[in-house]
Amino acid sequence: MVDGPIRDVTKADLSGYWSVSGPHEQPSLTLQRRRRTFHGRKGITVRTIAVINQKGGCGKTTVAINLAATLADQGQRTLLVDMDPQGHCALGLAVPEQQLDSTICDALLAEDGFDFNDILWQISKRLDLAPGSVALAALERKLADADDRDLRLAKALRQVSADHDVCVIDCPPHIGLLTFNALRAAGEVIIPVETGYFALQGAIKQTQMLKVVAERAAHPVRIHVLATMYDVRTKMSRELLGELRKQFAETLLPTPVHLNSKLKEAASFGQPITEYDPASRGCKNFEELAAHLLELDPTVANTHETLMAADADNRGETENIVARGDARRTESPEAVETEATLGKAQVATPEAAVPNRAAELVARAKALIDRTNALDQKIASDPLVADSRRRQGRAGSRSRKLEEKLDALYGVRVTHQGTLFVQPTGIAAQRLHLAGDFNKWSDSATPMRQNDQLGVWEACLPLEPGRYRYRLVVDGQWQSDPHNTYVEANPFGELNNIVEVDSATPKPAAPRA
Repeated sequence: MVDGPIRDVTKADLSGYWSVSGPHEQPSLTLQRRRRTFHGRKGITVRTIAVINQKGGCGKTTVAINLAATLADQGQRTLLVDMDPQGHCALGLAVPEQQLDSTICDALLAEDGFDFNDILWQISKRLDLAPGSVALAALERKLADADDRDLRLAKALRQVSADHDVCVIDCPPHIGLLTFNALRAAGEVIIPVETGYFALQGAIKQTQMLKVVAERAAHPVRIHVLATMYDVRTKMSRELLGELRKQFAETLLPTPVHLNSKLKEAASFGQPITEYDPASRGCKNFEELAAHLLELDPTVANTHETLMAADADNRGETENIVARGDARRTESPEAVETEATLGKAQVATPEAAVPNRAAELVARAKALIDRTNALDQKIASDPLVADSRRRQGRAGSRSRKLEEKLDALYGVRVTHQGTLFVQPTGIAAQRLHLAGDFNKWSDSATPMRQNDQLGVWEACLPLEPGRYRYRLVVDGQWQSDPHNTYVEANPFGELNNIVEVDSATPKPAAPRA
């Protein structure tokens, strides 16, 4: 129940925060952001999700704002906490900076007797904001001597935990005391990763870093990786999403956040996407993301080993850091980052052992290469071996030519007999169907038949001139035709293949009665 003072913000106050001439202008001339008053009960822990990435520009604040708004829209009493000194959550939700008397920084600095309700702003019926401010930048210095400096946020959230179902924390773009507080308060972490090469490499390091920090603090968290700014139209984005799936498997959240202009527009209007454009692809992405998170058991830790095993070197490095762990509990949390990122050069190793071991490995490798070269020369000098290699080369050449011809056959082409669809039998399917504009996207109306003589699946359709979209249905599973590179994105974030039938192509003759 809202019983605190109502803060009325007029259009004049919203200069720079809310454009009043946008396509989704509010019907009222007044935007109301109310303070909440809660009476929390001790001992109740709210489900807390921290949104963390050291890399800027990955959509971290966009994810935090819109995930929180979507969870609230789906019936969850949601608290959004802004731990970023830039304070972009307040900006993105049209809360004017000049009216922020107290922020989350005040709650973290307070010893006892601080009322958390003093900093809460009601954004919607079930969404509250604990705003951040630039004062957070000085928090590490002010709490340098506090024994509980990394537990301040967790303690503050206990005051309002009984009045919320979910808490989403927007973290700063670095690992420091602010992020460490968020980790100690959270049970889950979402790492937004834009679908770019450098972001992919950073995500691997980021997951390992967070695992180290969590283990050092003896506070397990469930880590999720979220692909953001996904542009299905570009081959690079599709390939990098596939690489993310390979690297993180079940840790990767199934719904990527697509590159969508409505998300940027919503932020500029000071609205979450659920208010600005509920029908947009961006909103649909966050609805699917929120639904998936709500289905998960928040108490289950990550089971997939790739969090610590993206590569063997980094895994060994991380384990060494953890092994040195808890003896230095009182040191600054930032030391964890420094130690984890310095690499194996910091691992305690006798100085003399390093060059001796390296010299031994080089000597062994050189000896192995020499033996291999000598054996290869001896085999090559045998006339029978040479003759066999020549025969194998000719056979291989013929085999490659056949494979090239078959590759040219696969896919789709317009012929005088009709539009011919061909797939290799190596697709390992019991049933293969075509679904597209030509059969109203039926997954069973157009089966492909096996041609055992050629070793292919085939179907020839008498299509009228026009442009047709289609997909393959392999044993009930929809997928794109890998042998047709003419594609376009569909509303489900996947690819439809395209075939164009030219009006100049003769139509197949009608069968005789």
